[in-house]
Amino acid sequence: MIQQKLLRFGTISQLHKFRKLPAPEHPLISLIDLEKTDPWPLDEPAGLVCDFYSISIKYLKNASLQYGQLSYDFDHGTMFLMSPEQVWALKPDEGENPHQTGYVLLIHPDLLWRTPLAAKIKTYDYFSYQVNEALFLSGKEEKLIKKLIMGIMDEVYANTDRFSQELIVAHLDVLLTYIERFYTRQFLTRRKASHHLLEKMETLIGNYLSTNKSLLLDALSVNSIADQLNVSAGYLSSLHKTYTGVTAQQYIHSKLIAVAKDRLSLSSLTVSEIAFQLGFQHTQSFCRFFKTATAESPMQFRRSLLN
Repeated sequence: MIQQKLLRFGTISQLHKFRKLPAPEHPLISLIDLEKTDPWPLDEPAGLVCDFYSISIKYLKNASLQYGQLSYDFDHGTMFLMSPEQVWALKPDEGENPHQTGYVLLIHPDLLWRTPLAAKIKTYDYFSYQVNEALFLSGKEEKLIKKLIMGIMDEVYANTDRFSQELIVAHLDVLLTYIERFYTRQFLTRRKASHHLLEKMETLIGNYLSTNKSLLLDALSVNSIADQLNVSAGYLSSLHKTYTGVTAQQYIHSKLIAVAKDRLSLSSLTVSEIAFQLGFQHTQSFCRFFKTATAESPMQFRRSLLN
């Protein structure tokens, strides 16, 4: 990965503003037509990280996409998916101006809260470092994917009513299922590219979260995970920082915040009970932790779900 200053986007609106695009129709989901964007400026920061998912179908000329330690060539049209906290960069060919066409669908995780897809989307390997390879679509597959994406956006652009979120998420669920089918087909014949240690780390954390509901803070410390992977905590954190732009601790904390949001939105547990389950000795410590990461208190987040 190109080692330069990272630029972080916490919201879809921030990315629209950065790319000099109109404000999105919906704050939590947007479709960018790359042909309608300005050429990518060569003096922009090399590394970018977003706090939302992206699903891209693009053609890229005179440049390559840098992701982790790998480089992707989009000359023939490729689908590429990234989850929150993953770092990417556009590397122009020497003396050339990058040119992109295609579409990028942006989905903020908050769109999915209180829906089954909030948990399901985390099970798709193509959003993680376990599958670090772009998806090559046939002409028929690309046509289908574009049709599904346009179906999602038709609902986004429609008049909002009480069915809107449910229908948008349902369309998105179908899209992700088709992508899973196409990735499975591709990986029957293509070799997976991955960094094995990060893959083991993700698997370890995922398995623990799926089988344990309490005392997560201690069990998911960098020291504890590094011990289980037979490496030092410093080495694990440095490796994670090099590949993703965030330290191992920042990554673990993002997982804990996701668990906290799930329990705040899907359970009737009090904030103190959730704090205790996560392993915080004091509720105030959990509230500070949550607010630092999300800019709102646990109760503010829970109340926002009722609006």
